[in-house]
Amino acid sequence: MTMTSSPESSPNPSPALDGERADLLAELAEARGALIRTVNGLGDQQIAERPTVSSLCLGGLVKHVASTEESWLRFVTEGPSAMTFDLPEGVTWEDFAAGTAHTYPQWAIDRQNDFQVLPGETLAGILARYEEVAARTEKIVAALPDLSVTHPLPDVPWNEPGAVRSARRVLIHVIAETTQHAGHADILREAIDGQTST
Repeated sequence: MTMTSSPESSPNPSPALDGERADLLAELAEARGALIRTVNGLGDQQIAERPTVSSLCLGGLVKHVASTEESWLRFVTEGPSAMTFDLPEGVTWEDFAAGTAHTYPQWAIDRQNDFQVLPGETLAGILARYEEVAARTEKIVAALPDLSVTHPLPDVPWNEPGAVRSARRVLIHVIAETTQHAGHADILREAIDGQTST
């Protein structure tokens, strides 16, 4: 199944899932669907357009949300080592935040690239990757012994020292992130051709 025709990775999660998991995955599927509907009927050039004063584009939003979901679900299975935020030698967090770093880490470059449609990228390819991420999320959630499985967050300035996240809270965060960006995407789509996803 492709996400263009059926945006939810699985509108009816496996009946073997307990009610909470099924509900969370169904809510995430709805949020994904809202985001994907904003690119229905568009071409590869249109998803790269920046029709507002923002630097956001539709293809970049889908890429970013897919990467965010993928990263957080790796965190669920691997813990903080799945989210590395190392800085190059001689670069401080103050340099990084001020934009004065002499070199930027690959993770920051990758994050910037996620918000853009790069040469050679297509809507079909972006959606196929998102579909793979969605399928992997369902497998990970189904295999967890408990949604209360918890890991410490990476030690970075934007995380409170000693903070932890459960798989449950990660899923809630991914749903919120997807929903927020679906709203951004709806505005971008309307600016491109007057269409809305609702």
